Amino acid sequence: MGAELLVNSRALIVSYEGEWYFPTYGSFLPGRTFDLDYDYETNYRDLKARFDTHPDNWVLLPLVPYNPFENDLSTERFPPYPPSLESSHFLGTDSTGRDIVARLVYGFRIAMGFALILLVCNYVLGIVVGCAMGFWGGAFDLLFQRLIEIWNNIPFLYVIMIVASIMVPSFWTLLAVMVIFGWTTMTWYMRTSTYKEKAREYVSAARALGATSGRMMFSHILPNTISVIVTFIPFSVASGVTALTALDYLGFGLPPPTPSWGELLSQGTENLTSPWIVSSVVVAMVLILLMVTYVGEAIREAFDPKQFTYYE
Repeated sequence: MGAELLVNSRALIVSYEGEWYFPTYGSFLPGRTFDLDYDYETNYRDLKARFDTHPDNWVLLPLVPYNPFENDLSTERFPPYPPSLESSHFLGTDSTGRDIVARLVYGFRIAMGFALILLVCNYVLGIVVGCAMGFWGGAFDLLFQRLIEIWNNIPFLYVIMIVASIMVPSFWTLLAVMVIFGWTTMTWYMRTSTYKEKAREYVSAARALGATSGRMMFSHILPNTISVIVTFIPFSVASGVTALTALDYLGFGLPPPTPSWGELLSQGTENLTSPWIVSSVVVAMVLILLMVTYVGEAIREAFDPKQFTYYE
């Protein structure tokens, strides 16, 4: 959420003639050029170089002073540029001169936001329908089983291709399509867990005390299936990130110039003479997916009610 503090073409703080300005997060007019000869938007990297010789004025830039949409064509050579500490392109640039670190960071923010929203939507639908199927059973369960089986036979990729041929896919369009086809997976797990928990003594005791069906499902059964839910969270997040990356790689994902790991992978496979593009994305994906897996495993252990249950 604070990517602009690390990767951004705007300065974090500008001290100019005794006053402080905050171009990144402050209320700062885009046309303000600090009385210098910039056409419209201030070039803060150039401004920093100018202020280095001035004792009173100074500029604090982020660690990577580039935004994900900025094309660096400052040299006579055509991009992509290799990694360079001097130019602050720590992982080089892509084929249009955009900084790879900036594209990775902002692409990660989009992919992780997409995966988390997808996770919440899929889990809400899957948990509600799965609990209802497992708790009531009978004709209700059989009806939804057949509906889900028919729904799962619809090819997801073909639907995405049809949508992409009709309109330019957006973040919310892709999210809606993936929610429509992704909620059924959690439904099966919750149905099985609810069937098992429904036969236990604490549910019979709650029913004997007059608890309603909703109270038994969401106050008694659901908390005891939390370990099942949490177990699949890291895999769901990882699948959301990889699904968006795959769609972007195939050209059915977010439209350019949106920062995207899949789009960087596509560029890397087309520019094999620039190995830093592919290697940067691959290393970033491996690290992020490992992080998600380990964090999810720790959360699963922390929320597992059976781990802290002792019998005398």
